[in-house]
Amino acid sequence: MSETNHRSVFWQGDDNNGQLMMIDQRDLPHSVKLVPHTTVVEIIDSIKKMLVRGAPAIGAAGAYGMAIGAMKSLATTAEALCDDLGKVKADLDASRPTAVNLMWATARILELANLMAEHQVPFELFRRRLLAEAHEIAEDDIRINRSIGEHGTKVVKQNANILHHCNTGRLATVDHGTALGVIYTSHEQGKNIHVWVDETRPRLQGAKLTAWELMRSKVPFHLVADNAAGLLMYSKKVDVVLFGADRVAANGDTANKIGTYKIALCGHENQVPVFACVPTPTIDLTIKSGADIPIEERSSDEVTHIGKEEIAPPGCPVFNPAFDVTPCKFLTGIVTEEGICYPPFEVSLKEAKDKAEARVRDAWKQRSQSYLSKA
Repeated sequence: MSETNHRSVFWQGDDNNGQLMMIDQRDLPHSVKLVPHTTVVEIIDSIKKMLVRGAPAIGAAGAYGMAIGAMKSLATTAEALCDDLGKVKADLDASRPTAVNLMWATARILELANLMAEHQVPFELFRRRLLAEAHEIAEDDIRINRSIGEHGTKVVKQNANILHHCNTGRLATVDHGTALGVIYTSHEQGKNIHVWVDETRPRLQGAKLTAWELMRSKVPFHLVADNAAGLLMYSKKVDVVLFGADRVAANGDTANKIGTYKIALCGHENQVPVFACVPTPTIDLTIKSGADIPIEERSSDEVTHIGKEEIAPPGCPVFNPAFDVTPCKFLTGIVTEEGICYPPFEVSLKEAKDKAEARVRDAWKQRSQSYLSKA
């Protein structure tokens, strides 16, 4: 992460006695606190309480959670360990049901465990190799984000004013970022950009996290109230809208932080290009449309309180969905590590997903030789 040696999610120590470290994003921007995690229960709690957030970062945390689950398992056979990991996966996946990256990462670790069991890899090698694959998932996230940045900067003009929602940067990923990764890459290329940062109620990820990141990276920006986005676009002060996503359906419908739909709708009305920026693991081709994406509902105090201060009448009824769904017709395109997908999304998203999975399979073939070695 810029100006620090710490990623948002990283392993500290050796394979046998290490621990998962994560930045407590709830304490930002006032302090940078690193929290150690040595059990699956701790990781699940941190995901639920949004100590760690952002689909890619949650995915990496889930992969390390599976590795820690293997380390803590009392199983003495490969079959028993795989059974234990199946239960760990179910518990981790339930911690943030909208973020498909989490399910993707835990499935990848469980698949490796089952494969090693099938090939009769010595049981004493399992845990170290599962951790190695968790490391690979984290490193691949950074490579993917860099590629998203390179592709996405093509939609950012010189001197562009960019509207950004929520936080999609180094805190929401292992490092660099998705939509903010596009912004960082554009800034690195000297495009003289400026960013309008939505505060992003109710948890204020824009005000607390994105503003903190951009200040540290010296990217010009202004923080605005969420409801200012419409006026900015109406006044021709926005050239492009960029945001991330927690899940993208096969037709291009996009689930992202609550408030995204309203921004995309406003962009469409004002002829402002709107792009979601996502890694291909976020694309869920098993979901036909946004109507099938589960939407997490969170605690009422996120709306009734700012920090510890109550701003609503005691006992006020609250509806607090964490995400909304932007229909694909309001998106200009979807930026991935494989390129920019344009309508019809049913075709372009599948092409990007297939291309990415072929790349992953090729890399997997190279790694599997060492993973399936019996020495």
